[in-house]
Amino acid sequence: MVIVGDIVVGVVNVELLTLKVRLLVASVDTAKEMGIDWWMNDPSLSSKAARERDQLQAENRELRSRLEALERSLGQAEPS
Repeated sequence: MVIVGDIVVGVVNVELLTLKVRLLVASVDTAKEMGIDWWMNDPSLSSKAARERDQLQAENRELRSRLEALERSLGQAEPS
């Protein structure tokens, strides 16, 4: 089922803003078939996306600490 509508905001017959609203009501399977799966990658809606985000954050922390260690070792190798 698709619901379509326009919202128009105006003052004294001057149109200031028009919003076009489209609402699609479908089962999860039908939505996936149509390529609509944004909720699968939203960390607030998907535990899988939250795990992936946590893994990326952990990897980022590890890479930063390795970079800092490299920079420290290079700084010690330079003559003063």
